[in-house]
Amino acid sequence: MAPKTRKTDLADWLKRQILTLQLAPGSDLDETQLCDSFGLSRTPVREVFRDLDGLGYVQIREQRSPKVSDLSHVTLRNFFLAAPMIYGAVLRLAAGNARPDQITALKAAQDDFRAALQSGSAEDRTLANYRFHEITGEMAGSVYLMPSFHRLLIDHARIGMTFYRPQGSDTAMDMGLASDQHDQIIAAIEAGDAATAARLADDHWALSRDQISLFLMPEALDQPLGQMPQPRTA
Repeated sequence: MAPKTRKTDLADWLKRQILTLQLAPGSDLDETQLCDSFGLSRTPVREVFRDLDGLGYVQIREQRSPKVSDLSHVTLRNFFLAAPMIYGAVLRLAAGNARPDQITALKAAQDDFRAALQSGSAEDRTLANYRFHEITGEMAGSVYLMPSFHRLLIDHARIGMTFYRPQGSDTAMDMGLASDQHDQIIAAIEAGDAATAARLADDHWALSRDQISLFLMPEALDQPLGQMPQPRTA
């Protein structure tokens, strides 16, 4: 593993802030402030921006400061159309390509997810779930799927943070089912069972889709994040 540097610290910090909505979708990124905060010159900061632009976290604009990638009705519509296809393809490939060390990492990520469900914050749950699925993408190892998969994971995390803050017994059961599905996904990948992994991707996506739909209001994405509607209790 490469040693941590101030540049990687900046990249990790930006990813976390974006995934957990501490940096709002569409908000401008202050290059000068980031340079000062992380003790970096403009060149490495701009390199981080370019890297994160390629992954879908930020958007670089001509003659303007970079901004956090938007989250809009168009994004949401495309997300719902693409997610089942991409998740299924990724898990099918993961079952065929996963290395033992990656399976070990996936099991560790699942342990973190379970712990976050027990005592973590919404941010902890979001990041643990993100990491679990990020590892399945690493297992798949497809240069064609990865750009779309990364953007999908980013928006899935942000949508979940915006509309899905677990409350009530029904939601707790859904979260338990999500954890059980993670275990089944691990088992299918470890067994090299691509067909079962793809079926589990459909089941897991259906659960996510239903959770998001419970709390989604048509006007929600047009409102500032501070004015987002609160989820209904179960």
